[in-house]
Amino acid sequence: MNYSELTQAIKDYTENEETTFVNNIPVFVRQAEERLNRSVIIPELRKTSQGTFTAGNRFLSKPTDFLAVASIAVLDGSSNFNYLLPKDVNFIREAYPATATQGLPEYYGQFSDGSIVVAPTPDTGYTVQLAYYYDPPSIVTSSTSWYGDNAETALLYGSLIEAYTFMKGEADLINLYGQRYEEAVSQLMVLGEGRLRRDTYRNNEPRPQVT
Repeated sequence: MNYSELTQAIKDYTENEETTFVNNIPVFVRQAEERLNRSVIIPELRKTSQGTFTAGNRFLSKPTDFLAVASIAVLDGSSNFNYLLPKDVNFIREAYPATATQGLPEYYGQFSDGSIVVAPTPDTGYTVQLAYYYDPPSIVTSSTSWYGDNAETALLYGSLIEAYTFMKGEADLINLYGQRYEEAVSQLMVLGEGRLRRDTYRNNEPRPQVT
């Protein structure tokens, strides 16, 4: 489903082509996409970014499209990957209160604003690899998207929820669309082995049971 098809479906379901409503369809769709992005993270929406630490600086810069950490690895002098363990920021503050405590980073934490801190503080310019989930381009601007190609039911019903809320539609119908949306998201999570906001290095991936 591309954006034109989605727009037409929203008009057909709501039987509404009033100008103000149509002008707000991009808003409905983006709200639905944001809801999906915050509900389930699928492996196809993951990127890898590589950079270099600065000695004495224990903060890691995030990409502009960053949504959540998948894993963080530091390459040591032998080019071995050393995966950092996720810890609460309070742990890092207590265990490594002084920035002067330097070495190969072992842990990372995230503040409420999403900024990332590592400990110990890097003692040299280590190469760091950040695997992360990202906010994908909206179908509104790109015409097509992963959700449109692979999760059109979830995208459609998510958009309809926003559209009927805007219209102050009947509660029963909004509830029905909400149920359809939740069903579609559940299927999406099963299909994609939904990755919530967790570190994939420390949390084992779901595996089929052997019988």
